[in-house]
Amino acid sequence: MSRHVIVVGGGIVGCQTALALVERGCRVTIVERNQIASQTSGESSWAGAGILFGLLPWFYAEPVNQLTLRGAALYAPLCQRLADQTGIDPEYTANGMLLLPPYDLHTATDWCSTHGLSASQLATPAHLGGEGMALHLPGVAQVRPPQLMQALRTLLQQLGVTFIEHTALQPLPQIERLQAWQTTAGDWLEADQFVVTSGAWSFDLLSANASQLDIKPMRGQILLYQQPAQPLEHIVYRDGFYLVPRRDGVLLAGSTLEDVGFDAGVTQEVRDSLIAKAEHLYPALRQMPVLRHWSGLRPGTPNNLPTISVHPAIENLYLNTGHFRYGLTMAPCSAALVADLICGAPPSMDMQPFTLQAA
Repeated sequence: MSRHVIVVGGGIVGCQTALALVERGCRVTIVERNQIASQTSGESSWAGAGILFGLLPWFYAEPVNQLTLRGAALYAPLCQRLADQTGIDPEYTANGMLLLPPYDLHTATDWCSTHGLSASQLATPAHLGGEGMALHLPGVAQVRPPQLMQALRTLLQQLGVTFIEHTALQPLPQIERLQAWQTTAGDWLEADQFVVTSGAWSFDLLSANASQLDIKPMRGQILLYQQPAQPLEHIVYRDGFYLVPRRDGVLLAGSTLEDVGFDAGVTQEVRDSLIAKAEHLYPALRQMPVLRHWSGLRPGTPNNLPTISVHPAIENLYLNTGHFRYGLTMAPCSAALVADLICGAPPSMDMQPFTLQAA
């Protein structure tokens, strides 16, 4: 009989972890505190921009870059599979990115050369201010997170994954082996193995067993515009701010990094700040109304380094969490890695940087 694995958390990392486990022959149940693929729950899975690239990756540690690069490379075939098998198109689009000045040309081009990415300078387009030389990264792609989540939900249903939604779990007491996890309603959920993919909520679940797990929620707010008459062709990034054009003629502008706990609300102050940045970067947006304003909670971690690990004290508990800004980009790779750990296969990367150490 196949092993039964409970995945705790139904966001992008949880759903891709479930997919990797099903493909290895496991029976999988996802337990989600809200609804899988919901757009109203505060999680970052649907709320982000969907850029499949580490923003200024030359400033990150190599283990972070390896996860983002490997994860990004898996998205084209994944999205084609999702579109073919579910009829839902995640809108994988390799439209490249323009990095506008200021940036360190030598550092950026050296990093791109080392990691096999194309990079070249071109004049900053007139409709983006026309000042200086932009760095063009043609290999950068994007997906549309709400469609990706809906497609993953549909595929997992087709593959027989069980969903237990609107169900929160009790914080885990100190134990040596986990046979069943109690819900806040008092029910017990049994499995052979468990993996926590709860993002910003992971520390609350594991605080008695993983005081060294350094994860906290970080809010990001973002705006949605209708594109002007002269639409952007590429993702545009400058000084921590990005514009992301979608296929249907809308444009994302964001985002923020706010340490406000589990408050997933939006604020007028941030809205005004985002509008000012968007209009400064792309002046044609001064004539365009804001269509939507929303936020999501990222699982903030030092240096964007996630935890992908067996628990050091609970033998059948695993973690795949704390991906901060790059959960979507890293998800296919980190899902494969934790599935390898759970199923006893040798991982394809050095796991030491992602391993939870004993307290």
